[in-house]
Amino acid sequence: MIRLLLDANLSYRLAKKLKEKYPECIHVTSTDLPNPAEDIAIWEWAKINNFMIVTNDEDFEHLLSQHHFPPKVILLRIGNQTTNTISQILIRYYKEIENFSVSEELGLLEIL
Repeated sequence: MIRLLLDANLSYRLAKKLKEKYPECIHVTSTDLPNPAEDIAIWEWAKINNFMIVTNDEDFEHLLSQHHFPPKVILLRIGNQTTNTISQILIRYYKEIENFSVSEELGLLEIL
């Protein structure tokens, strides 16, 4: 099962839009983390709870290079987009995300 943790820089509304395709998709504000949560706290929470982090924040790419995976990071390099556009992109990339989730070699998936 693909488990996605949406970073705070993405709308909390995105989780609802993705529920049909990604039933285990939550926004960071739905966790027990403080609001706002520090990136390293989000990282640790995702690691402990077996979630991949979906973000457009390059700081997670740096955390990945320092700490390695898990958790895995899906980095959206698509600029500022509407919540609807982001949901459509993540749904369109379902197969790639599914393959990425089971890869033992890859820790970063960039969506351009």
